[in-house]
Amino acid sequence: MKKERKSSGVEGGGEQLQGDDYTQDGTVDLKGNPVLRSKRGGWTACSFVVVYEVFERMAYYGISSNLVLYLTRKLHQGTVKSSNNVTNWVGTIWITPILGAYVADAHLGRYWTFIVASVIYLSGMSVLTLSVSLPGLKPPPCHDTNLENCKKASTLQLAVFYGALYTLAVGTGGTKPNISTIGADQFDDFEPKEKAHKLSFFNWWMFSIFFGTLFANTVLVYIQDNVGWSLGYGLPTLGLAISIAIFLAGTPFYRHRVPAGSPFTRMGRVIVAAIRKWRVPIPTDPKQLYELDLEVYANKGKFRIDSTNTLRFLNKAAVKTSSNSPWMLCSVTQVEETKQMLRMIPILMATFVPSTMIAQINTLFVKQGTTLDRRIGNFSIPPASLVAFVTISMLISVVLYDRFFVPFIRRWTKNPRGITLLQRMGIGLVFHIMIMTAASLIENYRLRVAKDHGLVENGGQVPLTIFILLPQFVLMGIADAFLEVAKIEFFYDQAPESMKSLGTSYSSTSLGLGNFISSFLLSTVSRITKEHGHHGWILNNLNASHLDYYYAFFAILNFFNLIFFLVVIKFYVYKAEVSDSMVVLAEELQGIRLQGNIQEESRI
Repeated sequence: MKKERKSSGVEGGGEQLQGDDYTQDGTVDLKGNPVLRSKRGGWTACSFVVVYEVFERMAYYGISSNLVLYLTRKLHQGTVKSSNNVTNWVGTIWITPILGAYVADAHLGRYWTFIVASVIYLSGMSVLTLSVSLPGLKPPPCHDTNLENCKKASTLQLAVFYGALYTLAVGTGGTKPNISTIGADQFDDFEPKEKAHKLSFFNWWMFSIFFGTLFANTVLVYIQDNVGWSLGYGLPTLGLAISIAIFLAGTPFYRHRVPAGSPFTRMGRVIVAAIRKWRVPIPTDPKQLYELDLEVYANKGKFRIDSTNTLRFLNKAAVKTSSNSPWMLCSVTQVEETKQMLRMIPILMATFVPSTMIAQINTLFVKQGTTLDRRIGNFSIPPASLVAFVTISMLISVVLYDRFFVPFIRRWTKNPRGITLLQRMGIGLVFHIMIMTAASLIENYRLRVAKDHGLVENGGQVPLTIFILLPQFVLMGIADAFLEVAKIEFFYDQAPESMKSLGTSYSSTSLGLGNFISSFLLSTVSRITKEHGHHGWILNNLNASHLDYYYAFFAILNFFNLIFFLVVIKFYVYKAEVSDSMVVLAEELQGIRLQGNIQEESRI
């Protein structure tokens, strides 16, 4: 991967303050006053954010992990319809953060956007709990194996249930892109120790997510399967209320960033200005391009970025002409910020396919589990609880990666992260090929056993333990430790300072589109494979289906996506100030260690 030559701006301005000093990154309190580094931010503030995420993830996955079984068993929907309803909802969950990021960056700021969205989120969860609890809001029970004979949910029942689900989705749109960004904002990029802590933040952030997920995929799914859906949904709703209270308790310790205006408007102005001046030549000397004084950025605690030759056409937006309209003349920094967001789009596209694989966890993977022997003595394992093994392998992998792999490998790479974020993502993509290959082979074996025992037509339980599915779940957790952690950190890290929420929403957009792609592929493959009298790959009776073919198709798709990713990263240019600041950080940390050694020796 290429690097831009240099970073231009510095934030904060003035001499470096010592001791109980103000932050240098432009963060403020809720009243807009500069904050003392020792009083706000750091791991103290992050502790509230991380604990919030544990409870919130418990709430979200308490609904999503077992949703496909609720749709099947209680609303009497078939395999394709129930799976698509789950992935369409989850897709919406991950797409709405674009709106939340816009509101935060342009209007309310991250903190207040998060608070308003949390109220909406909790309202949706509360109504959803009522919809699964009140008899009048769900169809009567049905134990017929042929779902066509069961009474379907009424229009009112579906309206209340899906209305609550999508209200919840709107709420998460305001919380998802802002909570992780609020956490990262608690570290000052211009204080070496804090910047070093920030490198580990996203690893432990993902750790908190999957810790909450582990509880949801074990305790909550068991309650839903064996005790009742009312309690199974009521507990996540209570967990969400607790998480919001925890976040509010940390308010006195948070650092906040002032909204910098709509990132879409800023980007739109650059593109429009460049197009309107497409015939205007770009001066050979970049100093002739329009730019604000360094003091303007220093006073606001922001970067000023030098002009680069990547996406050079956009430089036309900074060429001085007779018009000073913001839709005709943009600063070099504004142009470079737009370039940074556009450069990430090919990387974003390369994450769509693995996000489609993740969508299979709570749909087809769980449905497979319902066909297998789930008994351990008198205990019956909930099919959705296997998702816990994604969580467990993810937790173990993150700890091993952060505590052992990174210190070991950076001796050779000299990179504080060990390997680059894109290299880490690439390893995750390789694991996705392995996941779908393993899933295809395991499913082929399950189908052969079903055929040998005459269980194809009646769809009976296959005499195989549910744990034969473990490899695909465990490998998914390992893949997440590489790809998903690196993905959220990459899009945050590479986004301009004034567009961090939008950058973070790239990660959620990937998951959202992956779920929509999953719905499209499932419907399309199901329809095409039934044409001309063929039996079809995906039926309500999984014993008569061919999910092994479908998973093999995914393995091939992942292989071609890996090739696309390798081509894309060959031409990717890292954001200048990030690339250089990593070097500066390493030098600063080395200097701090040397100074500490000298002081220790002087005491002796």
